[in-house]
Amino acid sequence: MLVMTEEVLLAFDFGIKKIGVALGNTLTLKARPLEIIQSEKNSIRFERIDFLLKEWGVDHVIIGLPLNKDGSEQEMTFRCRRFANQVNGRFNIKVDFVDERYSSIEAQSLLSKNNAIEDAVAAAVILQNYFDSFKYHYCCH
Repeated sequence: MLVMTEEVLLAFDFGIKKIGVALGNTLTLKARPLEIIQSEKNSIRFERIDFLLKEWGVDHVIIGLPLNKDGSEQEMTFRCRRFANQVNGRFNIKVDFVDERYSSIEAQSLLSKNNAIEDAVAAAVILQNYFDSFKYHYCCH
């Protein structure tokens, strides 16, 4: 019998001007949009991330990895990897990536006309994709 430990996860949809944030856990395997960090200043970003990690008791971080349609890396891929390294280094927390191609399109389809929360919904899509692959891996193999 497989016994899973509950973990709280935060997901980030990384951007230069803002970062979408979503929250979920391995008990429910459901993601929900949480907020958008709207700052280009690293000090403000990491201060807010520190608060969120502590506030929610986060065990694991998922970051959407921007790739080209063919799967190749681009400029934002490198910036995102640097952001992930900073999150891992500053907070000593496990960080994984999920391919974020089409997450913004999926987020737009989930929203009516409230694009103000699009980045947070995109982060939720990224985290839900992680959970869906997690469910498949642990439930079907």
